[in-house]
Amino acid sequence: MTSPFARVPGAVVDEGGVLQHLGAPLAEQRALARGTAIAPLGDRAVLAVPGEDRLSWLDSLTSQAVTALAPGEGSELLVLDPNGRIEHAAAIVDDGETAWLIVDRADAEALLGWLRRMRFRLRVDPRDASAELAVVGGTAAALAAVHAAAPAGVPLVWRDPWPAVSAGGHAYAAIAPHPGADREWSEALVAPEELDRIADEATAGRIALAGAAAADALRVAAWRPRWAAEVDERALPHETDWLRTAVHLQKGCYRGQETVAKVHNLGHPPRRLIALHLDGSDSVLPVRGAEVRVGDDVVGAVTSTALHYEEGPIALAIVRRSTPIDAALVVATDDGDIAAAQEVIVPPEAGATAQVPRITRLSRRAAAQ
Repeated sequence: MTSPFARVPGAVVDEGGVLQHLGAPLAEQRALARGTAIAPLGDRAVLAVPGEDRLSWLDSLTSQAVTALAPGEGSELLVLDPNGRIEHAAAIVDDGETAWLIVDRADAEALLGWLRRMRFRLRVDPRDASAELAVVGGTAAALAAVHAAAPAGVPLVWRDPWPAVSAGGHAYAAIAPHPGADREWSEALVAPEELDRIADEATAGRIALAGAAAADALRVAAWRPRWAAEVDERALPHETDWLRTAVHLQKGCYRGQETVAKVHNLGHPPRRLIALHLDGSDSVLPVRGAEVRVGDDVVGAVTSTALHYEEGPIALAIVRRSTPIDAALVVATDDGDIAAAQEVIVPPEAGATAQVPRITRLSRRAAAQ
């Protein structure tokens, strides 16, 4: 796939047309975090849901309450199967005429197909809008240099609510302050010609770019779950602390709601997300799916990895709920096992009836020493 960013000096663009980096991923992370760079997110797709019934319809199908979403306001939602497992995830911003969904590219076709099958006789007409709009990420200040599309007069900019607890949500992470608290993140929808303009400005040195790898490293450090990484065929929203921003626990009925309520109110999620600070060489990172072990016992798998500009090599992993929080973990790589210091995200006691004490957070680097 051809990308306009392939012509930017130093750009490394993969076969899918995604700008991965421009030769300095750590510096790109720093610039993104400071709000002095923007990241074209070619690994995202855009779905459009126009129609008078769009918000009430999406509200009835998904985990989030969006009926009263105001023009320009954003949220995020999950589509669950009847057993409460995550099938799809999307960010949503409405402009008063159309609900725009930002999704991981690999999930777009399946989600669109499901939405179209669920229309019945309602006034909605979902379509793939990826040829109309692309996604660019960064801080709100950095995105001021971008001309966001506004087909109904409202700029299409989604502001990531993570890690704040949205109305009707619930937080499991027992760390204060949350590592995502300082991560300001927004995503603007732009026309294809705007991507060309951004590429030209970057080539001329008037706009600083960062690759998708830098954006993902900041996500991993913020413990922010993503469909393309943390979701598998067994994933429940509780396991990744996704009740914070993507689930409204007091809204009306939707598919999978009974399981969501049961796990939250009466039980515990069978698995839990943890953060890992990886020991060893900075050049050795495990792949997604790499085994996480306690001794010879496989207790889980890595879901995301990154070399962070401050934290060093880090990862997210899903492990069994019963995995001790003080266990000595090792992670498998092609170059041998590496030690990993665990930081609890979702505690074993996660659930509405559990009174989990808040723990003052130490840096991973300090915890590993």
